[in-house]
Amino acid sequence: MLAGEYDGRVAPRTDPFDFAGFIARLEQRLAQPLPGLPAQLAMAPRPRSAPRPPFHPENAVPAAVLALLFPDGADGGAPLLTLTRRTEHVASHKGQVCLPGGVLDDGETPTDAALRELREEIGVPAHDVRVLGPLTPVFIPVTGYRMQPFVAVAPRRPDFVLATIEVDELIEAPLHQLLDPGARGERPLLRPGFSSPATIPFFTLLGHEVWGATAMVLAELAVVARDAGIDAGGAGRGR
Repeated sequence: MLAGEYDGRVAPRTDPFDFAGFIARLEQRLAQPLPGLPAQLAMAPRPRSAPRPPFHPENAVPAAVLALLFPDGADGGAPLLTLTRRTEHVASHKGQVCLPGGVLDDGETPTDAALRELREEIGVPAHDVRVLGPLTPVFIPVTGYRMQPFVAVAPRRPDFVLATIEVDELIEAPLHQLLDPGARGERPLLRPGFSSPATIPFFTLLGHEVWGATAMVLAELAVVARDAGIDAGGAGRGR
């Protein structure tokens, strides 16, 4: 990292965060109409297209991911967001930062798939978390997946066990960093199958760039988290 470059790290809080109150408001917000595509597009690659032949939404492969939140014991209980950096051994998105998740198995619901992948990838069993609600699905033109995100909460930091064939690193990022303008940037990227570079918006979270469909999900999560009372400095506001 270059000298002076923002990496998303901030000083720990000195005042307590009302984690339970924030989670209650977040759950209520998720039950209301969601911000949807307009919020997602703030962090979508431009142009948002696929190489030829394209995948079509009607033939999309169903997948699910889970944004797991838990209180940071070292930062007054402020919420942390669980992300993973994928290994170079996986079939797709090698080395990228993602939310735990994957393709649905036969007969699975999206919720079941998200919880199964949470256990398989980072060792967190379903009985240790509570699903608060869904976010808006994202269709990924490049891969043909239709990704259904969910938000879940754990009452304390889970005992993570990484599936090392899939996960290189666990990233525990302060949720409020999604609301910090300094954590957002853009860069050009020439994607496989394209003849010209796209503009890629990204979040910088603890020194990691988060872009693509994951960034689109986090952009919507940022809006509902703000509506539930968290701000860019990590303060939680009662309602």
